[in-house]
Amino acid sequence: MADRISFRPIGIIHSPFTNPAGMPIQPTGAEGVPGRVVIDPACRDGLKDLDGFSHIHLLYAFHLADGFTLHVKPFLDNRLRGVFSTRAPRRPNAIGLSVVRLVRIEENILHIEDVDVIDGTPLLDIKPYVPAFDVRPAERTGWLATRAEGAADVRSDRRFAAPDEREPH
Repeated sequence: MADRISFRPIGIIHSPFTNPAGMPIQPTGAEGVPGRVVIDPACRDGLKDLDGFSHIHLLYAFHLADGFTLHVKPFLDNRLRGVFSTRAPRRPNAIGLSVVRLVRIEENILHIEDVDVIDGTPLLDIKPYVPAFDVRPAERTGWLATRAEGAADVRSDRRFAAPDEREPH
């Protein structure tokens, strides 16, 4: 196993959110929020045929997360939870995932909606969202079973920002 893996961003995600505090915590809370992804011109040819999909997965770096902790207090709960049972950004490999609506592609710019990502986020990869592949009936959703429906109304605070940028408790 490799000790280190590195990624080169293929673009930058732009959104109206310039501060983590107050932004949606999931795409369901960002319904209709416009954004755009500026793809590195060297990767533009990889966008061929992507316009046939209504939704895409964006994989990105949580570039504002500083370090990680294995127990976090997620936005939808007041108890400490194992980081892998959450979608918190302060994780061992700070990788985020969002499903967004692809509105249109112009040159190397993807116009998207339902964006729940902070402006300036480095994009690592794009994959098409395909319901036949991506939708699975879930038998259980752990501690989120009674909380997930409220995610659309919850907004972020600065609990996962770098220590010197967090709000005082």
